Amino acid sequence: MVDVSLSSARTSPGRAIRSARPVSSNAQHGIAVRLTINRTAREAEVDTRTTLLDLLREHLHLTGTKKGCDHGQCGACTILMDGRRVLSCLSLAASHDGAEITTIEGLAQDGHLHPMQQAFVDHDGFQCGYCTPGQICSAIGMLEEWKAGWPSLVTMEQPERHPHLDIADLRERMAGNLCRCSAYPNITAAILDVAEHSA
Repeated sequence: MVDVSLSSARTSPGRAIRSARPVSSNAQHGIAVRLTINRTAREAEVDTRTTLLDLLREHLHLTGTKKGCDHGQCGACTILMDGRRVLSCLSLAASHDGAEITTIEGLAQDGHLHPMQQAFVDHDGFQCGYCTPGQICSAIGMLEEWKAGWPSLVTMEQPERHPHLDIADLRERMAGNLCRCSAYPNITAAILDVAEHSA
């Protein structure tokens, strides 16, 4: 069993702690990991085999990020790391020392929901809600990719840039996030709403 010690201190957005150090405990595979999570500097001593998902859920008690398949196939564990969407179940915490992570708990600011969160509420983009945190984080990252001109299978077939996010392109880009309840029409409507207002 690995001892886990946590410390937190406020840090400015975008600034992450970038140093790592071995753990002095008797843990066979222990390492100290420092991350900026939801704009707060955090440090944990974890087994080198610990995934980001387990660090967030089991050690830091940020249970908004869900464990669905634990094989990178459902997208329920999607978080934002340094602004990009990442499957936390496939990412080792020790490999991302110093990274800046945003989970579903860190999206709302000053008592106001993130526009994507609000759109999911407005469009009823969930049923059981289990996949919703991953859907929302993935949608935020996907829109940034789309705005930056990252290609998808759809845009490679139709290379001309469209001023609006095409529904076929959206479906292709969000294909890694599954909804067991099949709330896809409302999820799509929520994402298109945010895309329309942020284009």
